[in-house]
Parts: sequence; C-alpha cells; structure tokens
Amino acid sequence: VQLQASGGGLVQAGNSLRLSCAASGLNFRLYTMKWYRQAPGEQRESVAMIHANHSTDYADAVKGRFTISRDNVRRTMYLQMNSLKPEDTAVYYCNTKLSRDYWGQGTLVTVSS
Repeated sequence: VQLQASGGGLVQAGNSLRLSCAASGLNFRLYTMKWYRQAPGEQRESVAMIHANHSTDYADAVKGRFTISRDNVRRTMYLQMNSLKPEDTAVYYCNTKLSRDYWGQGTLVTVSS
C-alpha cells in the first residue's frame, strides 16, 4: 500500500487549498480514508475521514471549512480547505488502515496571518 499526498503550500489566511492523496496497492473503494495533521510541537490529530459509503466525519476545528471527498475511479482522496487560519498550519498526512496503519509522506500547509 502506498499513499502519496500533495497540494500543500503557503497561503494567506482566508484563502483555500486542495490536498490530494493518491493511493495504490489496495482496493481503494473498500476502505475508510483519513486526513491527519501535525503542527510543530503538537501531537498528530485527526482532521477528517471518509468511509467506503462516502459518509464523512470532521474534527470540530475544521467543520464548515474543510470538505473531504474521494474518487474511487482515480483512487484519490481530497481535502478542500477553505477559510484557512494560521492555526491550520501543519503537516497533513493521509492514512488508511488495513491490517495496520498506512501513512503518506505528508504535505506542509503554511497559513500566514
């Protein structure tokens, strides 16, 4: 299983970014996919998840601003991040769990005030 995250960058507060996570080596459509983030000096935290049936869950901190989605044909998960805040600055990781957790390499999002 390989997960490849991309789409991070430097943006000003209030702007948007879209992250992508391309998956290979698994039957993508069957698995829950998740986004986590880790800010400097902080623990990694769950941001959003999307289940095989496309139902979604969000951390309170991002509800109403972030949207998670998936394209089972492209085997790719997305995170649309709107109204970004400086406190969203973190390395964002994609994750899925089969017999164990698999992680992408992370993509850095920096939001300037």
